[in-house]
Amino acid sequence: MRVSPSDGVVVVTGAGSGLGRALARVITREGFTVVGLGRRLGALQETGVGLAGFVPMVVDVADWAAVQACFAEVRAAHGPVAVLVNNAAVYSHRDILSETGESFAQTVGVNLGGVVNCTRAALDDMVAAGRGRVLNVATFADIAPLPTASAYSVSKGAARVFTRALLADLGDRFPGIVVSDWMPGMLATGMGIADGLAPEVAAEWGARLALSRDVSLSGSVFEMDREVLPEPGLKGRLKDLILLRRRRARGVAEL
Repeated sequence: MRVSPSDGVVVVTGAGSGLGRALARVITREGFTVVGLGRRLGALQETGVGLAGFVPMVVDVADWAAVQACFAEVRAAHGPVAVLVNNAAVYSHRDILSETGESFAQTVGVNLGGVVNCTRAALDDMVAAGRGRVLNVATFADIAPLPTASAYSVSKGAARVFTRALLADLGDRFPGIVVSDWMPGMLATGMGIADGLAPEVAAEWGARLALSRDVSLSGSVFEMDREVLPEPGLKGRLKDLILLRRRRARGVAEL
């Protein structure tokens, strides 16, 4: 149920800082070749200090042609992509009256477009193999948007819809391609809060999720190190009552 380094490489987007850097480091230390994508070569090189298996690649995930070329290069040099962690995101902190259609679209282009672009590129390898793992780093921003976060909230919420849309398209034909969302919590990063959780702690949970290809994880949502169970409807509650069944959220440590 666990991805092996022999299955292929791991791609982590937004690997030049914060959570992406921490995830890339943890997974590389697990023996995988990790391709870290980002916009700044210097930052990516800092991520890879002391890690023989880390490969930095500069790319704008919002640019579909650039992403296609990047994944083709990864495939040719390092083999197929077995795991994709969609972590790259931007948070503009702009009030809607300070946004323009163009600036709003730029945020959406990274936070949603980047997820779509990288996932579509990785799927070429995963479909060919009949298995793969896509972990989308998500938030609850779409449920309770904060002030100055309209573009961020809309784009991250749409990315959660994309997770479900992926499963609608792929679930029946390719059950071995496991897709799920993970919300790491409030982190002490440039996009987080000063007294938040250290990204290195969250990365241990995220890496464990990313490297598990248990098919029961498809469609699941984890917050920090625990699964968030969907609220059952009336039929579901009645069925649980009749079967004397009690739903239990899984912890990352169980995977």
